[in-house]
Amino acid sequence: MSGWSESLFAGRLSRNEPMSKHTSWHVGGPADWFFEPRDRADLTAFLQVLPKDVPIHWVGLGSNLLVRDGGIRGAVVSMHGAFSSLERVGEQQVRCDAGVPCARIARQCVRWGLGPAEFFAGIPGTLGGALAMNAGAFGGETWQHVASVEVIDRSGVIRERSAGEYRVSYRHIEAPAAGEAFLAATLRFELRPASSNETIRDLLVERKQKQPIGEWSCGSVFINPPGDHAARLIEAAGLKGRRIGGASVSMKHANFIINEGEARAADLEALIGEVQQTVEQRFGIRLNTEVRVVGEVA
Repeated sequence: MSGWSESLFAGRLSRNEPMSKHTSWHVGGPADWFFEPRDRADLTAFLQVLPKDVPIHWVGLGSNLLVRDGGIRGAVVSMHGAFSSLERVGEQQVRCDAGVPCARIARQCVRWGLGPAEFFAGIPGTLGGALAMNAGAFGGETWQHVASVEVIDRSGVIRERSAGEYRVSYRHIEAPAAGEAFLAATLRFELRPASSNETIRDLLVERKQKQPIGEWSCGSVFINPPGDHAARLIEAAGLKGRRIGGASVSMKHANFIINEGEARAADLEALIGEVQQTVEQRFGIRLNTEVRVVGEVA
């Protein structure tokens, strides 16, 4: 992009931004451009001047993202920060921006006496990421509660879409149009006046007992295959504690891969590949990744 474009978005647009600062694995080379819009109008203006041949990557908290060591060619747009509105818009509906952390949705819905929303507390990312992959936890899934979504395309055009326009399955959605990003969603719940934060606390205590909370990870690395659990297969293959460089399979939960502090993205990706290969050799099951891998190899 040209210099005048940089000055137009001064303070919000940066060059060669290390993606290690924006992912929960704390790895990743530089993005050519990194943009943090202040509102919808700012995002629209940016998209309208962005050259059509520049790829766009959308990120939230970076909790389901592995950026390779060579970084990202194109522009990264961060939805976390400005897109933070969460409001009740009906007796059983809430309107939530894509940048809102899922844990906040859980807590606020409990305050409003709406549910079941507690499962959102177990999703480590933002609503935008949860929508993009139909994220779930504790038996609940995001798209079970979606009434409609607000999306933006790379030309900056914003439109409302109904949930029925999307084909949704386990940890996967098919959108009616390519290249659209989620800005917000209207979520529908049931009235649950007796809901309390104790339920969320109990779920989070259970999660902490079973998962390596507080360590550098992306959450679950692999999608559970039909009728089984990725963690069980990985543990049965003898891979708990397996290391490559600074990356290791968690001893606490085998579907978590940890950056122990000095891992490169290449270490993490190599360990992911080894887990897939070993499980397939042992059990004939190919584990598909839940984490999204993007960027260039260094």
